[in-house]
Amino acid sequence: MNAFLQNLSQYLPDYLWNLCVIVFSILIGVILKYLVVPVIRKLTARELPYSIFRSSIRHFKSILIFLIPLLVFNTLFPLMHLERASRITINRILEICITIAFAVILIKLVRVLEDYLYHFFDSNKIDNLRERKLRTQIQFIRKFVISLIVILCSAAVLLNFESMRKIGAGLLTGVGIGGIIIGFAAQKSLGNLLAGFQIAFTQPIRIDDVVIVEGEWGKVEEITLTYVVINIWDKRRLILPITYFIEKPFQNWTRTTAEILGVVFIYTDFTLPIEPVRQELSRLLRSNSLWDGKVDVLQVTDFTERSMQIRCLMSCRNSGDAFDLRCYVREHLITFIQNNYPETLARTRIVLESPDTSSNNPF
Repeated sequence: MNAFLQNLSQYLPDYLWNLCVIVFSILIGVILKYLVVPVIRKLTARELPYSIFRSSIRHFKSILIFLIPLLVFNTLFPLMHLERASRITINRILEICITIAFAVILIKLVRVLEDYLYHFFDSNKIDNLRERKLRTQIQFIRKFVISLIVILCSAAVLLNFESMRKIGAGLLTGVGIGGIIIGFAAQKSLGNLLAGFQIAFTQPIRIDDVVIVEGEWGKVEEITLTYVVINIWDKRRLILPITYFIEKPFQNWTRTTAEILGVVFIYTDFTLPIEPVRQELSRLLRSNSLWDGKVDVLQVTDFTERSMQIRCLMSCRNSGDAFDLRCYVREHLITFIQNNYPETLARTRIVLESPDTSSNNPF
């Protein structure tokens, strides 16, 4: 094949032959984009929740359109008619481009593997503690591996330049002092990286954990190598350094389970009969699907000189259900008391004593 192409190149001017090689390489990419990729996508377009072929096409289609023409051009490059200086320059550029393309391929492979593991450990179910634990580890490992690939690719690209090799050789002589200096300069970054490893494998927090941080209620949305994103209930985002969750206390409402007790306090007058209110609470909970059927308690937990404190306890599957159920119970219990015992709502008593008529007040 090479002999045939070499013979063919003898009948064309150098510039025209070089142009033909470039156009042929580009045509390979166009054919791949407009003929091969649509066919594969159509074959994998079944209504399934996950397909490894569909995931691969989604991640690889952009890079393959560039990689395959690049490989074809690299194969045909020795047949091009170029001067020695031009050949050396283009060959170096080709090596750099292919190195970067293969690094991107490795990153896409990591993404495809992540999609498969996300499908295998589906978190869209009620009891998803194990899935969230594994997803947190998968996400951290994916980011670490991608960072490592980028660093290695950058090093491989820089080593293509002779000047960078000389700099590297010179730096090796001072690696001891340089290591100490870099260690001091990057201690916070290294601390964040180590904290990320600790969080990924000891897991004080996981993706989708419900936490109270800095007085804010929210869910863990993202864990990166250096920071954590908390999605607060009102759609704000709280960004915290990853070391925060190692060094400072915080509340995790879903550490071992998402179940939680909801609490409602009601303040009434001492004359309110407790048993009817207790029965009404039980009726309200039984009629609401947010209640998980485990805890149903009403108790008088405190007195003050002006009112009586009633505490209602109810169990829920998660904190979101607990918040909605607490609001529901508050609204309906107050309505029940207003309709049936309006005189027992919390009040302030004032006693007016009649004047002493037996006194000798001249006025």
